[in-house]
Amino acid sequence: MHLSNMEVKKAVVGMVFVAMMSSQGVSLDLKIDQALVILHNTLSQHNVSILYLSDYCYKCLYQVLLHAGTQQGDSPTNSSAVVSVLFPLTFQIVIGDDHNHSVICSYYGSYGEFGHYSIWVHSTSSDELISNLLCSYITDQAPVNSYIPIAVIFVVLVGLISIFVTRGYVYRMKCFQRFVTQFLRSPAHSISIELAAISNADASAKATKPKSRRLRSLDTFRGLALTIMVFVNYGGGSYWFFEHAPWNGLTVADLVMPWFVFIIGTSAALSFSAMLRRSVHRLQLLRKLSWRTAVLLLIGVFFISYGPAVGPISWERARIPGVLQRLGFTYFVIALMETCCAKKDLKPYADRIWSPVREILIYWPEWIFITILEILWLCLTFLLPVPGCPTGYLGAGGIGDDGKFANCTGGAAGYIDKLLLGTNHIYNWPTCKVLYHTTEPFDPEGILGTINSVLMAFIGLQAGKIIIVYRPNNFSILKRFLIWALSLGIISAVLTKCSREEGFIPVNKNLWSLSYVTTTGCFSFILLGLMYYIMDMREWWGGEPFIFPGMNSIFVYVGHSILGGYFPFSWEMSWNTHAERLLQDLVGTAVWVFIAYLLFRKKFFLKI
Repeated sequence: MHLSNMEVKKAVVGMVFVAMMSSQGVSLDLKIDQALVILHNTLSQHNVSILYLSDYCYKCLYQVLLHAGTQQGDSPTNSSAVVSVLFPLTFQIVIGDDHNHSVICSYYGSYGEFGHYSIWVHSTSSDELISNLLCSYITDQAPVNSYIPIAVIFVVLVGLISIFVTRGYVYRMKCFQRFVTQFLRSPAHSISIELAAISNADASAKATKPKSRRLRSLDTFRGLALTIMVFVNYGGGSYWFFEHAPWNGLTVADLVMPWFVFIIGTSAALSFSAMLRRSVHRLQLLRKLSWRTAVLLLIGVFFISYGPAVGPISWERARIPGVLQRLGFTYFVIALMETCCAKKDLKPYADRIWSPVREILIYWPEWIFITILEILWLCLTFLLPVPGCPTGYLGAGGIGDDGKFANCTGGAAGYIDKLLLGTNHIYNWPTCKVLYHTTEPFDPEGILGTINSVLMAFIGLQAGKIIIVYRPNNFSILKRFLIWALSLGIISAVLTKCSREEGFIPVNKNLWSLSYVTTTGCFSFILLGLMYYIMDMREWWGGEPFIFPGMNSIFVYVGHSILGGYFPFSWEMSWNTHAERLLQDLVGTAVWVFIAYLLFRKKFFLKI
């Protein structure tokens, strides 16, 4: 998710890809995800420079990292620089100037956090010909393993979840009861009574619990997406895979927004079907969806973009697009389609040949509308002329593509936003800015990407209709989910050619590309299907604790966005390490989950 005040803070404080500092000494204060590179030049006739290229930067130009002059006297000239360790780097050690230089040697590899690395350049003879120049690569200080904290937390969380989910099942196992009786050497009768009481209590609770048509899997899915969203918005421990991808590619942070949009579509299908069965008039549905859309847009513009820590609203640089604005518009389009096309009764007929695709054929107007909408996205993306840029450009611009299209960030998507909204009213810190050295603003919640957001919600809408049509035949629901997941996965494989950069349409969260929608849609069907099987079919898990924020999603999202900079959600850190940041972000996320739990206990649910 993109919250302007948080992203600007990250970009200014912690997201500088290379901070160059030249000095004669080698002692620099390293920050998180940084390493120190020291160049030692022992040549008396040549200046030496290091050029760098990030492995994640696609077709990028080499950039100057540092420069060391000729050796004066007997002491080599030293120059040092701080580099990011997020992605592997390629170093080229060269002599000469920026426009006319010769490569002596090159190194490719990953550099560890807080590591110190020295590169020595020397000659085997006094004439210092290029053929006689050599480089030595030395690790002066070993890096630390920054992944230990996240590994420990992962093991602990998996263990706690496993214990919580399986405790009732284990209690009811006869072999477990016999084991406890023999191990503790207690009277079998008393222990059997205790274990039987636990088992009977669980069975009694299930028997007396009223059967609800509300899907716990859907609420839990929503809560899981929201919990991860809060965690990554708070920083995700500053691990790169909890940050958005610089441009093409997919990280954990890139999954939560489309999951949320998918759930919007699924919830719309279920809720509108239920309201029509209660004979709610369609005009009333129209008023309801219009009110909800207006509230989401207002919250997004006035509360999320301008929290207490930001200060008064400045209309000169007010960001018009945003997360809630996109969710509101997406919901409006999907809900309006359902208001016009939803059916009171949608049951399959086993004696009809077209029964397996009934939920698709009966809604043919919606499919035509979505097809037209996607054709519009394809035409604008690949056919719209963009001044100074190649038609159909999907790159990040900047130093990418050999620097040929520096001002073409986002292609048609960026051009449309700047044309209709103005450069002062869109996002100015895109995720590609640091890595690709871009200068153009680009909004990841822009106008063109919203079309594919509607497509994602429509895919979720189909999941809801599958549940309506085939319930209570649960295995038919799972079979349909699997078919959709496989179909979307195959489309993604074709569009991307199973690569990050070389496909027809790469996976790109900033652009909300078609392959991004099909890929995350595939994951959504798989995850919802697993949760449906575990919670609604087998009833092995009640969804705790994710179900609590899932039933108060608006409250948690708005609250965490506005109060994220205040204690106990954040505090001043002493060591500024991954472990400390991870602890802070986990505590902040856990506090919101606990608040959602308290609201659940009080039966308070904020609805729009």
